Amino acid sequence: MKVGFIGLGIMGKPMVKNLLKAGHKVLAYDMFRANVDDVVSAGASGAASIAEVAKECKLIITMLPNGPEVKEVVLGAGGVLESAASGTVVFDMSSIAPGVAQEVCAECAKKGVKMLDAPVSGGEPKAIDGTLSVMVGGDEATFNEVKDVIGSMAASVVHCGDIGAGSTTKLANQIIVALNIAAVSEAFMLSTKAGVSPEKVFDAIKGGLAGSTVMNAKAPMIMDGNFKPGFKIDLHIKDLANALETGHKVGSPLPFTAAVMEILQHLRAHGLGQNDHSAIAKYYEKLTDSEIRK
Repeated sequence: MKVGFIGLGIMGKPMVKNLLKAGHKVLAYDMFRANVDDVVSAGASGAASIAEVAKECKLIITMLPNGPEVKEVVLGAGGVLESAASGTVVFDMSSIAPGVAQEVCAECAKKGVKMLDAPVSGGEPKAIDGTLSVMVGGDEATFNEVKDVIGSMAASVVHCGDIGAGSTTKLANQIIVALNIAAVSEAFMLSTKAGVSPEKVFDAIKGGLAGSTVMNAKAPMIMDGNFKPGFKIDLHIKDLANALETGHKVGSPLPFTAAVMEILQHLRAHGLGQNDHSAIAKYYEKLTDSEIRK
């Protein structure tokens, strides 16, 4: 299948390369030509416009920063809907608010274009090795049509419900990840200040009930002082903003999410927005004038 792919950032580029490895033809577009050239060197074809992708591909994957960009790419002037044929599937893998996914899907339906919202979890490392977790909302029959293609980039592809359900699931994921990193940072700072090695604490508890995939991934980074971004603080702020907005709309209280959001906002205000979200630990380090290290 010839797959269109729009959005070649930190996640999109390795995702395209995994599609190519699986034998799919990919026509790729990004507003930055260097990103297109990167995937063309791996075997993709480069498109000069969104319209070119929409005209040539019946499955179009979008991987964009947030809801406004998705609306612009799909609904805007020169966007997907202007050129896509009826029956085209837009598979949006961006992390956006559920309400935006529902709005865009409704507009697509007017032209016979199908849309699924399908954000991912795993960050750049899992985008590179093709083991992302994909959470999908929308028509189940459409999901089944494209599931195998999406599986080329993922270890898990799960249909979660109607349109917007994928985005809601991603928001739940992002809440759990953010709060988990904050809990790890708080607990390891406690051990540091009490004179107990955080490395020893990690080794002692990672196999028990407190153990988690998040702790296994982020605790070593914190203890190494390595905050190179796999998932940036700025992006997590965007996701938690969508979570808080959605919580307000549906009447679901999110007090812990709001507290971690304030930590992230503080870090961004101090120039750390491009750090990995494991840099939540830096908030505790600043408060205590101590570092969590091995």
